[in-house]
Amino acid sequence: MDKATIVITGGAGGLGTSCARALQAYKLVITDYAQDAVDRAVADLRASGADAEGFACDISDERSVARLVEFSKRQGPFRGLVHTAGVSGTGGDPQKVFTIDLLATALLLDAFYGLATPGSAVVLFSSMMGHVVPPDPRYDGALRDPRREGAYAVIEPFLAGSADNMYNFAKRGVLLLCKDNAMRFGRMGARIVSVSPGVIMTPMAKKALEEHPEVMRKTLDMTPVGRYGLPGDVASLVAFLISDGAGFITGTDIVVDGGVLTQMLK
Repeated sequence: MDKATIVITGGAGGLGTSCARALQAYKLVITDYAQDAVDRAVADLRASGADAEGFACDISDERSVARLVEFSKRQGPFRGLVHTAGVSGTGGDPQKVFTIDLLATALLLDAFYGLATPGSAVVLFSSMMGHVVPPDPRYDGALRDPRREGAYAVIEPFLAGSADNMYNFAKRGVLLLCKDNAMRFGRMGARIVSVSPGVIMTPMAKKALEEHPEVMRKTLDMTPVGRYGLPGDVASLVAFLISDGAGFITGTDIVVDGGVLTQMLK
C-alpha cells in the first residue's frame, strides 16, 4: 500500500526542513523555488532514511502550482499540505511580500482543495506579527480574498510604504484564510489550521540577531519562557497537527512564541 503523502512548501528552508524531518513517517514532496535547493534538501532527507521527492515550484504562479498538484497526485494518497514558504519584509518590496506570503497561500489552498479527502489536513504558516494587525473592514476583505482584482491597492494605503508592515498584514490574511476555509475543507472531511511562530532560530533569525542585537535582546527579555524558539518547537507541533490526534482541531491558529505576544499586546 502506498504511503500517504505530505507536501511541504519552503521545504529547503529552515522550518520546512525541520517539519520534513518530523514527518518522515510519510512520503514527502519537498518543494521550493530553486531546483538546486530542492535537490540538496531531498538528498539530505534521503540520507536520513526519508522517502522524499522534490519539485521546484513558483508558488505565486497558478500554472506552476497546478503542476505541483499533479506531481503530488502521482506520489500516493494525499495526507496533507504544510505551507512554510514565504519571505520576510526586511528590505523588501511590499507587493512582492503580498504576492508570495498571501496571494500564493490563496492559490495553494484553491489548488490543493481538489486533493482534500477525509483525514487530510492543511497547516498554514502565519506569524505572531499577524496578530498585531487589528481587524478593520477597510482592508480585511482584501486580505480574505487576495486573488480579487485590486486587492493589493486596497491594502497599500495602510502600509506606509513598508514591506515589514505588508508582512504583518499578509500574515493576518493567512489567519483569515484559515478561518474562512474551515467549513469548505470540513465538507471534504479535511482540516485546516495555522501556526504563528515567534522568534525561531532559523538562519534568518540568526542573521537578525547579528544585525539587530538590541531589538532581539528586547524581544528575549519580553519572552516568558526566557529563550528563543528552535525549529523543533514548531516542527513537533506541525507533526501533531497533521496527525489523527489533532482530529478535532480545525479553523484555528496556534501561536508558538514562548509567550511574547502576551507581553506585546498588553
